[in-house]
Amino acid sequence: MSSAAKHVLLLTGLSGAGKSTALKTLEDIGWETVDNFPIRLVEGLLKTPPSSSRGDGDPPLALGFDSRTRGFDPDELIHRIKQLQDNADYHISTLFLDCAGGELERRYGETRRRHPLALDRPAKEGIALERSQFEPIRRWADHVMDTSDLSANDLQGRIREEFSLQDTDITTVTITSFGFSRGLPNNIDLLFDVRFLSNPFWDPDLKLMTGLDAPVADYIAKDPAYPEALNKFEEMLKFLVPQYVRAGKAYVNIGIGCTGGRHRSVHVAETLSKNLQDAGFSPTVLHRNLASRPMDALEAMQDLNGNKGN
Repeated sequence: MSSAAKHVLLLTGLSGAGKSTALKTLEDIGWETVDNFPIRLVEGLLKTPPSSSRGDGDPPLALGFDSRTRGFDPDELIHRIKQLQDNADYHISTLFLDCAGGELERRYGETRRRHPLALDRPAKEGIALERSQFEPIRRWADHVMDTSDLSANDLQGRIREEFSLQDTDITTVTITSFGFSRGLPNNIDLLFDVRFLSNPFWDPDLKLMTGLDAPVADYIAKDPAYPEALNKFEEMLKFLVPQYVRAGKAYVNIGIGCTGGRHRSVHVAETLSKNLQDAGFSPTVLHRNLASRPMDALEAMQDLNGNKGN
């Protein structure tokens, strides 16, 4: 096999054993994935140049197939895979996802989906028929993974552990400052409310400034609770972010909220970002409401404990 051979993973298994989860996980870690692609067309697909929009050149390819795939025939499938393996330009491997019949029945019962081979019969019959059809492929596969006792998260972890690519285990960390008076941002994983800090909005000299201005930063830092609060925020993030990375979470969105989203949340977001960078992380900072117009009524209504400064 050539050292530059393209890696192709053929992913199959029993319906309900986790093929969709495995393919989605492979895609998240940098693989190009195609589901239910007829194996007889694979050679043509492999000869197709990668999209010019991809920045990673020609990534490894994962092809998912099952009993619903057009032209599915176990013996013919094995024959075609052997032909592909004779080509030194490709490194072909096969992953078979297996699962106990009782567990598959439970999964179909919970989701109320019909088994593809038992649309008008009990799922148990379809599971048995599919297992008999796939037995030659299961015996022949390079790798068999039993998902009977694996949750979706467990399966994702196993796939990441065994098929991760170099330099693809990247978690994007975004810190967004915002104002509660203007609504919560979407897709926030971790939320810190900093409305307990003294509010520069109520100082006439600072009202039209933002958390990016030094006088505002100095004002906020004088709050007695500020040093301990920032230290605890940082400790929590330095603990949690690596856990998310190990769990394979592609994006971690951290929200920092104050009342209007122009002073306290902006300053805290900037400070946390700098300190996380010093700790080896590379967060992106967004200030959703930095350009919003200051509004006394919103600040007075939303500020915690009527906090209008020291």
